[in-house]
Amino acid sequence: MAKGNAERKRWEETTLRRTLERFPERKGAFPTQSGVEVDGLYTEDDQPSTLGDDLGFPGEYPFTRGVQPTMYRGRLWTMRQYAGFGTAAETNRRFRYLLEQGQTGLSVAFDLPTQMGYDADHDMAEGEVGRVGVSICSVEDMKTLFEGIPLGEVSTSMTINATAPFVMGMYLVVAEEQGVAAAELRGTVQNDILKEYAARGTYAYPPRESVGFAMDLCEYCGAEVPKWNTISVSGYHIREAGSTAAQELAFTLADAVAYVEAARERGLDLEKFAGRLSFFFDAHNDLFEEVAKMRAARRMWARIVRDRFGVESPRAQMLRFHTQTAGVSLTAQQPEVNVVRVAVQALAAVLGGTQSLHTNSRDEALALPTEESARIALRTQQVIAEESGVANVVDPLGGSYYVEWLTGEIEREASAELEKIDGMGGATAAIESGYYQKSIAQSAYRQQKEIEEGARVVVGVNRYEIDEPTRMEILRVDPALRESKSEALAELRAGRDASKVDGALARLTADARSGTPTMPAVIECARARATLGEMSAAVEEVFGRYRPAGGLW
Repeated sequence: MAKGNAERKRWEETTLRRTLERFPERKGAFPTQSGVEVDGLYTEDDQPSTLGDDLGFPGEYPFTRGVQPTMYRGRLWTMRQYAGFGTAAETNRRFRYLLEQGQTGLSVAFDLPTQMGYDADHDMAEGEVGRVGVSICSVEDMKTLFEGIPLGEVSTSMTINATAPFVMGMYLVVAEEQGVAAAELRGTVQNDILKEYAARGTYAYPPRESVGFAMDLCEYCGAEVPKWNTISVSGYHIREAGSTAAQELAFTLADAVAYVEAARERGLDLEKFAGRLSFFFDAHNDLFEEVAKMRAARRMWARIVRDRFGVESPRAQMLRFHTQTAGVSLTAQQPEVNVVRVAVQALAAVLGGTQSLHTNSRDEALALPTEESARIALRTQQVIAEESGVANVVDPLGGSYYVEWLTGEIEREASAELEKIDGMGGATAAIESGYYQKSIAQSAYRQQKEIEEGARVVVGVNRYEIDEPTRMEILRVDPALRESKSEALAELRAGRDASKVDGALARLTADARSGTPTMPAVIECARARATLGEMSAAVEEVFGRYRPAGGLW
């Protein structure tokens, strides 16, 4: 080390100094996207003495270098393009198209009424039916969504939280009616309610009751749907709301700790429970920062599971994650430039060792993606996989002086945040106190101010602008959709056995009130063709509808 320091000093005083005298560096600091100040050069002197223990080998604790020994040499990541809009039939057509184009897993986007527990004919659904995802009100909609798609052969991810048990119950009934055993189903339901209160807003019930409701789903699937990932702990929405990379990591892991603690209180086997947890991260513009964040995430989670919860199973210690490129980075100005942004972000996710990936489409700052835009986004993944060579080597940036330093720096900052959250009583208490929300808002304000002042360049927005209108075909959802959905709901209600529906809903309310795990009642409701809104109202009768203090409600 001493020799290295001496050589560094010699280089700075000779080679570097001569260059700087003629060609000074650009003015200002050189921070990462999240504001971490970085030097111009990193050497072996910047590596901690514990680097060997911190790295290990791929597929072994602490999994810094990847959760599988061969990573993409054995199998490529799942190309799981997020899709959903309008009716179940329209989304089914998009699913089939993407599968034909080489997508290897399904990912369902639901509209806001579905996410918040309202049927399409509810007053609160007006203007939102099918807008930002597919409208699902009943098992009949779910059947249409997956028509012609064998659920025993495809992995399905569903981005749903407050109403996750209802949607999962419908999915299980559709599989049952397809003749597919629950034990054969593979996929993920997000079911991460805590981040909704901090960053996204599609909650329905109060936080503590909602965590218990999420645990009902976890307990049921742990016993009956063993291949299913029952919670995908999401940092993505925290980052999209404006957090730094370290905050995204810290808040996500704190939420995951809260779920493991809830599972322990429920008496669940922690090895099995933690082994079915997955995670969901944002891939932003700073390629190296994102790679470092993902490597730090694996290392931190392995240590948390082993040291905090005493779980020795390697499977439970592995942090497996899905990544989505940064929607918040996309611009309505010069939308074709978004293709480049997404390519850089997708490359970061792959270099960071993701298990599945969604690449955003170029037009998403304007509307939901068209078929052509969705195809280009998928092709971006396929070029990285088949043409770039980055999938040929496990953790190709491992050992980089800069990446290893930055991995440690993000881990240190995220660990300090975790300690602070622990001191508040954990994630739920920190959210209830507003700590998450305030921290994210402060970070988002700083970033926006930097953009407005020109300190942070956004190509096409505050530099390299062009004075031309955007010309791009965009997808439009039929404004008459709510009316047609309301008619279909009236038909469904008229044709079902009302006594069966009423009995199933009464059982659901009674189970929620008594603390009995609710999933069997949810599945009974789904079989009887109770709607999502009716099931939500049955639970709301016990839990109440959450209204944040000082909110707009």
